[in-house]
Amino acid sequence: MNILKSKWVTLLILWAAGAVIWQTAALAYGPEIIPGPADTFRGAKELLSDGSLVRYIGISFYRVFIGWALGSLIAIPIGLIIGKVSAIRVFAEPFLNFIRFIPPIAFITLFLVWFGIGEQSKIALILYATLFIVIMNTLTGVLAVEEDKIRAARSMGASEWQILLHVVIPATTPYIFTGIRLAMGTSYMAIIGAEMIAANEGVGFLIWNSRLFFRTDWIFVGLISLGLMGFVTDRLVGLLGRRLLFRYGVISSGPIRR
Repeated sequence: MNILKSKWVTLLILWAAGAVIWQTAALAYGPEIIPGPADTFRGAKELLSDGSLVRYIGISFYRVFIGWALGSLIAIPIGLIIGKVSAIRVFAEPFLNFIRFIPPIAFITLFLVWFGIGEQSKIALILYATLFIVIMNTLTGVLAVEEDKIRAARSMGASEWQILLHVVIPATTPYIFTGIRLAMGTSYMAIIGAEMIAANEGVGFLIWNSRLFFRTDWIFVGLISLGLMGFVTDRLVGLLGRRLLFRYGVISSGPIRR
């Protein structure tokens, strides 16, 4: 209990110190350059009053969630197959190690040409941002499974499908959830770039469009909204991951904490 209390006190002190530094910078450079906490709050209140902020957050979250979920659902079985079948891995691994270094932002123009300026191009961009991160983490997890466990399962008469289901997947689950959590962060970076270039709604559009009116307070509101969106979704995915890891016996029982 004392450790938990000390943690919260430390967090409050850090947040208070951050707010003081923020306000000091705002006083030094002026609200037109760095809006202070009060100015940012007033900007958020203004955007909330007409419902635009909530709408933009909802649209961006929808795009991220659909692309991230589809990318993860596609990537996990691909990673398992590549990891289990060495013949496929020989050809797939060099390609994966080549294309994963091309950032999603580089594909924005092509995706606009291929899928148009609608939702398809943005969701496809998020899917791409998710796909290779989750594939590589899943593949790494499969290759990290101890060979003794697989041999023991075979010696007990388990089929390849049973080995995959009861040995490989439980052992790979921590790697999979690490991959999808990393992919979530990349997804937010990708959608902001896409919304800045080809969107009329979303948090990225809010940040980019605010420059036209020189509303730096709106830009700060957009940045804070992104941080909160990412924080909440990461915590939810982390909680789900810990519950699944507990179910598979990868972590011990006890209260689920961060």
